[in-house]
Amino acid sequence: MDDLANLATTIGDRFTTNIKSTFDNMSPQKWIRVIIVAGAYLLLRPYLMKLGGRAQMASYEEEHAATEAEFAAKAKISPNELRGKVNIPDDTDSEGEDEEGGGGSSATDWGKKARRRQRDMIKKLLEAEEQRLQESKEEEEDKDIEEFLIKD
Repeated sequence: MDDLANLATTIGDRFTTNIKSTFDNMSPQKWIRVIIVAGAYLLLRPYLMKLGGRAQMASYEEEHAATEAEFAAKAKISPNELRGKVNIPDDTDSEGEDEEGGGGSSATDWGKKARRRQRDMIKKLLEAEEQRLQESKEEEEDKDIEEFLIKD
């Protein structure tokens, strides 16, 4: 433990000795040089910060554009689905296809009824949503008209 304390004292003594000798041995030319360097730093620092900010913003925008492109490629919902225009698949499991197969069932026929039920449910849900939207639109129009009809 004494070695550690001696090391700390030695470092402190050398630091103070070196600082004192540095300032004692400074010529006017060296002082002018230090003042010029410090002044140039203070004058140029705002411009360097702006330049660094622009470079950082450019790299951020480039990274953001790449992330957006990657996200758009991975998107599972198309914009039309978000707008309410859902594409309902055609009824490909019709009775006519069974007749072509010769009457026997195969592994591809499994779940045919479930797919039909799912399509029917989607159609019913879409019709209900369209009906609700139409009713809300009509109510909104009625409120607009009622505003002009009722006078206080």
